[in-house]
Amino acid sequence: MSTQGYEEELRSEQDYVAGLYRRLDRERERAKERYTAALKRNDERPGERDVEVRALTRETRRLSVADSGLCFGRLDPLEGEHFYLGRIGLFDEDDEYKPVLLDWRAPAASAFYTATAATPEGMRRRRQFHSRGRQLTSFTDEVLGRPASGEQNDALLAAVNAPRGEGMRDIVATIQAEQDRIIRLDHPGVLVIEGGPGTGKTVVALHRVAYLLYTQRERMERHGVLVLGPNPSFLNHIGRVLPSLGESDVVFTTPGGLLPGLRAHVEDEPEVARFKGSLRMLDVLGAAVADRQELPKEPILIELRDTTVRIDAATAEWARDEARQSGRPHNEARAVFVEIVTYVLTERAMSRIGRGWLTRDDKEEWEDLRSTLVSELLADPAFAKAIDRLWPVLTPESLLTTLYSSPARLNAAGASQALRREPGAPWTVSDVPLLDELIDLLGKAPDRAKQREEAAEREAEAEYAAGVLDIMRLDREEMDEDIGLSAEHLLYDTDLAERFVEHDTRDLAERAAADRDWTYRHVVVDEAQELSEMDWRVLMRRCPSRSFTVVGDLAQRRSAAGASDWGTMLDPYVPGRWAYRSLTVNYRTPAEIMAVAATVLAEFAPGTEPPESVRACGVRPWSRKVAEDELPAAVEEFVREEAGREGTSVVIGPPDVPGAVPASATKGLEYDAVLLVDPDWILADGPRGAAELYVALTRATQRLGVLHRGPLPAVLNGLEERG
Repeated sequence: MSTQGYEEELRSEQDYVAGLYRRLDRERERAKERYTAALKRNDERPGERDVEVRALTRETRRLSVADSGLCFGRLDPLEGEHFYLGRIGLFDEDDEYKPVLLDWRAPAASAFYTATAATPEGMRRRRQFHSRGRQLTSFTDEVLGRPASGEQNDALLAAVNAPRGEGMRDIVATIQAEQDRIIRLDHPGVLVIEGGPGTGKTVVALHRVAYLLYTQRERMERHGVLVLGPNPSFLNHIGRVLPSLGESDVVFTTPGGLLPGLRAHVEDEPEVARFKGSLRMLDVLGAAVADRQELPKEPILIELRDTTVRIDAATAEWARDEARQSGRPHNEARAVFVEIVTYVLTERAMSRIGRGWLTRDDKEEWEDLRSTLVSELLADPAFAKAIDRLWPVLTPESLLTTLYSSPARLNAAGASQALRREPGAPWTVSDVPLLDELIDLLGKAPDRAKQREEAAEREAEAEYAAGVLDIMRLDREEMDEDIGLSAEHLLYDTDLAERFVEHDTRDLAERAAADRDWTYRHVVVDEAQELSEMDWRVLMRRCPSRSFTVVGDLAQRRSAAGASDWGTMLDPYVPGRWAYRSLTVNYRTPAEIMAVAATVLAEFAPGTEPPESVRACGVRPWSRKVAEDELPAAVEEFVREEAGREGTSVVIGPPDVPGAVPASATKGLEYDAVLLVDPDWILADGPRGAAELYVALTRATQRLGVLHRGPLPAVLNGLEERG
């Protein structure tokens, strides 16, 4: 194409894209008008109004995220008209079935990502747009249908070479064929995506979620999606991807945040984390609950008005057995325990009180006496104290605190003494699945104060409603004569009271994040190799349909309780029903850096193939030995140099290095430049130190430097030494 022809074509494409933005603006304005009207509407079905408001909120958000890169490409078939692709779909104003912009997730858009020169899939040309805001700056064409050697994807290379920003970007314009096949994979269950550093497994998983929400909207939108990441920094990094694709019904959290109201960040020591994360904890927790269901060593005396009764071990044991066999959780089974103990004590008391004057034939007197004794027992402080001692109401927090602080209770539950700690210590990430498990084991504790408060509120609402009806109510006979209404059409005070209840206007993500019993339609698990067996139990409870996208790399596992193979974690829940896919191309790490990282990988995971880098950057990674007093200046020099460049940078190293972060804090993240200080310090961090070093080396997209105060580990001899 000549320069003049290119410029004319660019103007033509800009005109079309400008028309798409005008269409978008009109759609957005209409959605806002409908949203405002729905908020102002005061009808008799506020619940339906709230549903409409939430739907319009989602639609407004969907339309609001498309300003940047609304249209990113065009496909020209061998036959028929070309069509444009974008991050959302738009339709002709005069024909609601005619797309003017095809959503990237639509089946017809697949060829944009999978067609090649050798396999054009019925296409003759792929055009990719480059834009700044709403302005089209350029486009590149790729002619399909003729095989070419050494084929390069200019748009992909431009994207991977571009400086990194504050967060992960979507790859909607540059999805590669192997990624697209995974994104669109028709598998309803658990899909495991494994790939080495830089293979794009996280962003592929997020685009898969967007694809599922697009293709299964009706099935998924009422329950939403949970995305689990390793730490808050990682969630901040990936948090823009799904909203940029028009999806907002998503909850982002970490393993330490799976329980509403709790945000655990503290990590246990490896031995403790391994024990807490294993399924052995199920027996420990069950035994810990049973240990609190006590039998009295000596009979407990309860003095009633006319006699004294006692709770002995035999009575408590019978009541305990019946309560356990009820199958109810501990707190709910307490009612059975109380019922049996009450029955035994009242029978004994009745026999004593009624001896000589009351027989079993005197049924009415007998039942009156029983009722009196039951009421007296239940109101007796000594009886309540005895029940609380033998079968206490427990919360997950109180039970676990007592267990951890008592060597005797740890022994009784079959737990390691390594779990012992003082009351008041912060909950750890490994505690979260245990607390979650205990919610089901214990059941809901009766909140008598709350029950009384709710009952009083209902009574007050009904009284107010009754007053309103007194004003509104007409004489029934006159109403029947005048308008033909019968009594069954009357609105009663309890009905009217229901109308005064406030309706929940929070969006789906807010409601889901606050509700422990919420179940999601799909769950994304990133860095899944770090999750323990107990973590997986929590996640499976959150998604009964077992619809998961699991992302990880076993070679990068750090946690002592994590996965050594996927089957161990998944087969107990979806035996033989999970699919595995791998990503083999490294889009992040240049070949020069990956060569160094591959040496480390071979050291701790022999036989594991490193991903193949898609590019070289032309800059060799380097190392430099510094004295103790030289280190601060060397770090400052790196920071100063990178501050003058576009992009992001990080210093990874031990706590005594100013501004440094540990390698674990950078997991899943990427930076244009990385300075690694004292790699021997990372290697010394237990058996998984080499995996940590591998993670640290593969965070850089352009430049990698290493400073070392001690000897450089032999595994890094491939670095260029600087003086």
